[in-house]
Amino acid sequence: MKIIAVDDEEIALENLESAIHEAKPSAEVAAFDKSSAALAYASENKCEAAFLDINMGGISGIALAKKLKLANPEINIIFTTGYSEYALEAVEMHASGYIMKPITPEKISYELDDLRFPVTEGGEKLRIQCFGSFDAFAGLKPVVFKYSKAKEMLAYLVDRNGAMCSNNEIISVLWEDEDPVRKMTYFKSVRRDLLSVLKSIGCADLIIQRRGEIGIDKEKADCDYFDWLEGKAEGINAYRGEYMQQYSWAELTHGTIE
Repeated sequence: MKIIAVDDEEIALENLESAIHEAKPSAEVAAFDKSSAALAYASENKCEAAFLDINMGGISGIALAKKLKLANPEINIIFTTGYSEYALEAVEMHASGYIMKPITPEKISYELDDLRFPVTEGGEKLRIQCFGSFDAFAGLKPVVFKYSKAKEMLAYLVDRNGAMCSNNEIISVLWEDEDPVRKMTYFKSVRRDLLSVLKSIGCADLIIQRRGEIGIDKEKADCDYFDWLEGKAEGINAYRGEYMQQYSWAELTHGTIE
């Protein structure tokens, strides 16, 4: 997903770009402090969304939006401003959204989840690395979770090789010595974080949920461990003697690999 961010104030532009990256890690964001540069970029690149400051020197955000829509009628325009009086103009030109500053990742995420012209992304698979330290990547960027346990939960589901895992099984592994009353509360918060982050990068269908169980769809991810299990050369060559080295529970699987 390609997104344009435009604001003629340097700090405001940096904040906007950062918030978009945090809300949509898989997005390709092009940030501009001049409307002319943004328009030139949009004329050569098909962009699905544009976050535009309204009150700018030179061409205003409203005027820029009209030019962008001439080039791409289905571009989603989201205005960012510190002034509420422009809301009517935004409605009249059928903007997708209107964000009052200060900009936050939560406000960005809300607008991207409810676009006027929904974006169907190309279905790029999550890339999962198990050999060495566990990590997950959306494109070239590591996936960032709010809770480290959300990343560990994903790692455990990968380690289970597509098998459905009961909630109690995951709880017992991830919170072995924790107070029993708190375990379920922690589990729910971590699961929510995992699902939310995967949804934000277009990989929500990786997770399979049933009553009291959770698992992953192996077909929705590219994974060195899965490739190793299938005897693929790339998986065999990727193994260098280490497997999810940050997680002690992974030692059993590592022993099997060895």
